Amino acid sequence: MTWRAPEITRKNEPYVGDERTMLEGWLDYHRDTLLLKCAGLTAEQLKTPSVEPSGLTLLGLVRHLTEVERWWFRIRAAGEPLDSVYCTDASPDGDLDDIADADAAADFAAYAAEVEAARQAAANLTLDQTFTRRRRDGGADEINVRWVYVHMIEEYARHNGHADLIRERIDGVTGD
Repeated sequence: MTWRAPEITRKNEPYVGDERTMLEGWLDYHRDTLLLKCAGLTAEQLKTPSVEPSGLTLLGLVRHLTEVERWWFRIRAAGEPLDSVYCTDASPDGDLDDIADADAAADFAAYAAEVEAARQAAANLTLDQTFTRRRRDGGADEINVRWVYVHMIEEYARHNGHADLIRERIDGVTGD
């Protein structure tokens, strides 16, 4: 039997709520949107690149957002000493680039686990809690958890636009 990305029922974003409820609700909406763009596709379809010369794929986006969830919520905000899931010194963009031999079912399971771990890490943090981000130029920024939520919503929204175009190229499916 051919593995296919699971179907998903996307929950609406919240229309009323406190700040945390709104941030978490919009982030979950965008998480669901990414999965909705992948739903029903085979592993091979998920590895189909957008358009040359780009190698961007839906599976690459799932893997990338697995890394981003881990990076911002767990490594940065919560300070957990974790390694990357797909990216290495030898392949710094392994999440997006190393797709040919990737196991889509395992990558979707890793994504789900990382989202749940990010939710758990964030639940123990206040929106005002800060951490220091070291920059490549040697400088540093103080960032709060609120910024992480806003950034993650922006990150998903941008990549969901990519996902929409890739999905349309694969089988013509469009929509929210």
